[in-house]
Amino acid sequence: MTADQVTRPIGQARRLAALLGSAAARVIAVPPRGASSTTMVLRIKVLRGKLDTITAALAARSDIPYIDMSAGGDEITAVLSAAAGHHSRLVFRQLPATSAITSVSAQTVLHVYADATDWRLDALTETERRELTPDTAPSGPLAGPSPLDRDLADLLRDDARITAAALAARTGHPESTVRRRLAALLRGRALLTHVAVDPRRLGLDVDANLYLQVPPAHLDAAGSALAAHRAVHGVVALTGPANLSAAVWLSDLEALHGFITQDLAPLSVTGIETVLVGHAVKRPGSTVA
Repeated sequence: MTADQVTRPIGQARRLAALLGSAAARVIAVPPRGASSTTMVLRIKVLRGKLDTITAALAARSDIPYIDMSAGGDEITAVLSAAAGHHSRLVFRQLPATSAITSVSAQTVLHVYADATDWRLDALTETERRELTPDTAPSGPLAGPSPLDRDLADLLRDDARITAAALAARTGHPESTVRRRLAALLRGRALLTHVAVDPRRLGLDVDANLYLQVPPAHLDAAGSALAAHRAVHGVVALTGPANLSAAVWLSDLEALHGFITQDLAPLSVTGIETVLVGHAVKRPGSTVA
């Protein structure tokens, strides 16, 4: 074994520890996509000077996992995920009644082609990816979540690297019980682990949300093609005139121009609105700031 073979893993481990310690990369736990809730994409126009107040109020809500502030400083994009019927009060009463808000549009997500948990940088080879993938087939659906399940999900939401001993201390359950239940949740895919990375550390300085108009006959093909694109970290079919939305990370504005003029060109897109993200206020695994 050469000196390089010895020191390289040590250096990689130190680098990983530094990334995790700086929150540039975080391992979190997220619930799987399911049909138990209705998801809506909210586009909220806000008076200048009131953006911080509105985003802080929205970020405090547990049913809003994503909030983006536009680079222009006049629009908030938020994802609202709640049990059917529970979102109506926010969308139809609370937001429109707020004097700082000039308009609200709400589009329901009809189909998720890909979300942040599907995104890959393609830095690993297929062999490396297989070695890091648990060799366990998903089991059948679990019974309804227990109070312990909900406690574990809450504790792991911001840091999935918490030890079973620490989880046992925080929940008041025996460590053996915590280990057994956690293994069941992961095996049954009632809880998924996800590595959240600051895209700027990967050289991806442009974050943008694209709202596309696609003829119904081409919608599924366009959504599937975008889901497979390495720049796309989320794509959903929506109600409303913009029936497909894609979130992209790219290196610079020239790369965004190339994505729009070249990558979207074959997908039968008839209309596009591009909103640059100035600040990702709240996303799973990120610290609200």
